[in-house]
Amino acid sequence: MDLQSLSHLFEPALLKEIEQFGTVQSFKEGDLIMDYGKYIRMMPIILKGSIKVLKLDDNNNEILLYYLSNNESCSMAYSCCLEAKKSEVKAIAEDDVEIIAIPHVKLDEWLCTYPSWKNYIMRSFNERFTELLKSIESIAFHKLDERLIGYLKEKKRHTGSSVIKGSHYLIADELATSRVVISRLLKQLENDKKIILYRNEIKLLTGFDS
Repeated sequence: MDLQSLSHLFEPALLKEIEQFGTVQSFKEGDLIMDYGKYIRMMPIILKGSIKVLKLDDNNNEILLYYLSNNESCSMAYSCCLEAKKSEVKAIAEDDVEIIAIPHVKLDEWLCTYPSWKNYIMRSFNERFTELLKSIESIAFHKLDERLIGYLKEKKRHTGSSVIKGSHYLIADELATSRVVISRLLKQLENDKKIILYRNEIKLLTGFDS
């Protein structure tokens, strides 16, 4: 088990416990990692790849909450583990993902034992809370074209690639709008020489960030 990427986050004693009690799990692009209404018995720390976390709104539409990438974890999974409650979110692998699953029985114990673990959990909650606020602000105050550009930039930031995978239907679902509207906005971005559209792929050009 290679935990080198976590060595700057946790003290050596905790790394040994993570290696002893954690379980490395691999997922392919599109695999379901967490689902609505299921009990969560582990907290994932991402070693490779990225995950998107979604939630159902009152009309049963899925809304994208945030992305998780290297060394990050899902605060909602942590909360569900501690409270032994069912998941209110769904997590899907954006690409090939490798995580280390931390069993729920260790979460509270490490919080009392290791300062680095407490710092990691608190930082994770703060980061996810900030991202949720940004999502709420985007939905409430930004026009859809601005939200689409922000969505593509966030995808690029988390994947590290200027080629964004995903159909127009998928993007529309995650932005809670229609495929026709998303296709029109993407076509306008292509006409503005900011992207190139391919089948189920979008290439962001140099002028996209300007």
